[in-house]
Amino acid sequence: MARVNVIRIEQSNEEAVWDRYVGDHQGATIYHLTAWRHVIGKIFGHPTLYYMATDEQGEVRGILPLVYLKSRVFGRFLVSLPYFNYGGVIAESEEVRDALLAEAVRDAGALGASHIELRHLSGMELAWPKKEHKVSMRLDLPPRYEDLLKGFPPKLRSQIRRGEKEGMTVTVGEGNLIDEFYAVFSRNMRDLGTPVYGKNFFAEILRSFPKETKIAVVYLEEKPVAAGFVMGFRNTLEISWASSDRRYARLAPNMLLYGSVLRYACEQGYRIFDFGRSTKDSGTYRFKQQWGARPVQLEWNYWLRDGQPLPELNPQNPKYSFAIETWKRLPLPLTTLIGPRISKYLP
Repeated sequence: MARVNVIRIEQSNEEAVWDRYVGDHQGATIYHLTAWRHVIGKIFGHPTLYYMATDEQGEVRGILPLVYLKSRVFGRFLVSLPYFNYGGVIAESEEVRDALLAEAVRDAGALGASHIELRHLSGMELAWPKKEHKVSMRLDLPPRYEDLLKGFPPKLRSQIRRGEKEGMTVTVGEGNLIDEFYAVFSRNMRDLGTPVYGKNFFAEILRSFPKETKIAVVYLEEKPVAAGFVMGFRNTLEISWASSDRRYARLAPNMLLYGSVLRYACEQGYRIFDFGRSTKDSGTYRFKQQWGARPVQLEWNYWLRDGQPLPELNPQNPKYSFAIETWKRLPLPLTTLIGPRISKYLP
């Protein structure tokens, strides 16, 4: 390829060109769409750096979306894409890829960033250091939910039906269910010791992606006891966030939730269900594995400034254990008040 031109997009007409490229590229995910720069900018206030590479004819040959996070506690860094499982660079060739990365590294240096993190779904064969501690858990779907159900182990089928026998019901809807979803989600995040996102984050996603997003809620006597937030893109439905009220764990509302969302996925014609990412052999890994999900290796690549170590900004880091245990004991209203002020800096 001849000369590669890299720009940072700013105008709506540039966004339209970018999104057409995403729509045509099989390696792209929903998180590569430009709507996310507006969601993240509006809700969290983070600057975004969206790089687009073109050839001499002006044809798009690659893209790289990045978000700049800066705080006194966690430092300065760039991520593609924070808060979500996927992102990273998409390019037609190594030459284009390297041109995009060179621009990102140059700007990272100017910003004083400690690192760049690229969350790739598949290996990019970069010379950058990488982490392979996470996998995406994916389940191939048949056209009919009944066929999927037949393939489950008897114990799993029994757990799915347990909720129905206990009188639980499930509703799949849209923004009208956001209060019920957030009630379950915020409590679960408090119980996990993790600062919660604000409700406005989910409301903005629903507003920005009205056709792609749904909320599923499990009720027991009109009380929400489990809920999930799902997003569809092409042939894949991803459950981006799922929570259940552990006070009702013995009734297995989470099993009914997943069974119902899988039914919805089959009925809507999706061919793959994405359970989200997990650490290999962890509890969540085994939970997803029992549904028949297969692990797909994730590769997170890093540019590190001045020989810095790989970042360890995660709940498994022992340095955060005291904060996590303290958070679990806080009153729920307090965590929903101050949680969003902290979670915006946690990628």
